[in-house]
Amino acid sequence: MTGERTEGAAIDVSVVVPCYNVEGSVAECVRGIRMNDRASLEILLVDDGSTDATAKILAELAERDGRIRVIEKPNGGYGSAVNRGFDEARGRYLAIAEPDDYVAAHMYDELFELAGSYGFPDVVKSSYWRVITGADGTETLRHNDYYRAIRPRIQPFTLKDEPWLLRYHPSIWSAIYRRDFIEGNSIRFKEAPGAGWVDNPFLVDTLARAESIVYTDDAYYHYREDLPGSSSVTLPWQIQFERWHDMMDVLDSLGVDDPEVRRALYVVGFRYAEKALAALPEGSPSHGEALEGARTIFERMDLELVRGLDRVSPTLRSLAFELRGEEPPSMDRLAYVASLIEAGLHATAINGPAFALSYVGRYIDALKGRLRL
Repeated sequence: MTGERTEGAAIDVSVVVPCYNVEGSVAECVRGIRMNDRASLEILLVDDGSTDATAKILAELAERDGRIRVIEKPNGGYGSAVNRGFDEARGRYLAIAEPDDYVAAHMYDELFELAGSYGFPDVVKSSYWRVITGADGTETLRHNDYYRAIRPRIQPFTLKDEPWLLRYHPSIWSAIYRRDFIEGNSIRFKEAPGAGWVDNPFLVDTLARAESIVYTDDAYYHYREDLPGSSSVTLPWQIQFERWHDMMDVLDSLGVDDPEVRRALYVVGFRYAEKALAALPEGSPSHGEALEGARTIFERMDLELVRGLDRVSPTLRSLAFELRGEEPPSMDRLAYVASLIEAGLHATAINGPAFALSYVGRYIDALKGRLRL
């Protein structure tokens, strides 16, 4: 057995791995976590009522490494599993690793050391790798969208200093969170069946409450974003809308009225509305339901902030006014085109021209004034 831990020794990081029917991937995930050897680790494998061979594999992993504990519970979904892991955790910091993903060696060593160099902030956030799976099964790594886009002037910082952290993928697993910060603020995951995108409100709750955040562009976590059957691929649009309201509820409950923080979350709301409306045929009952859902989102937005939101198409912003019963104001389409070009240049800079070509069609549509949403 490796990774022996002296009973009663301080634990630096508790890594919670919520597991449900992941017999084919969890061993790879745990392999990378085990390669941390400078920080004192505990690895909490939470079996959320698996019905395949997951339980057997977790038991075998625990036999190999004394830092691993297996926690068994009835099936309750992702949020329930992570909450249980947090309840059992004893580390100074908490981390989450999803069993379909994997981490680079020493991820938690380096994040914990970075935390120590800044006086142990509430949150240490890192970049991550997007794992793109080709038709032939080969995997390609791409930088995530906020790589080289988040550039805090000072470290540590707060959400008001870098509000656009909210508009990207929540990537809650590319961070560590000080346990007494989580517990002292009673931060919990929403418990819902399956995955349910409960990472979204957790992201807002942690970043909005944090008094000290440290960020690094160093990427350790490898996120398989396009796995068949994953919630990012199959989630009903209604759940996305519900989670956006959950995020806004967090801001409202905390009294966060910073306009840039709210604008960042508005971008997310528009993205969800755009995706839902584009996927449903116009004139169908489902399209009408999505329009009504979009209206409930737009009703929570300050229309003056919406008007100047250049990162959202003028057509979609006009729809927000129309669904609110307001006359849409004149909007600068060129500013939107400029934002698309900026995004394309950033994608080219971090991932190369081939990857950035996906933006070209949108440029052309926007320049012709035909971008529907």
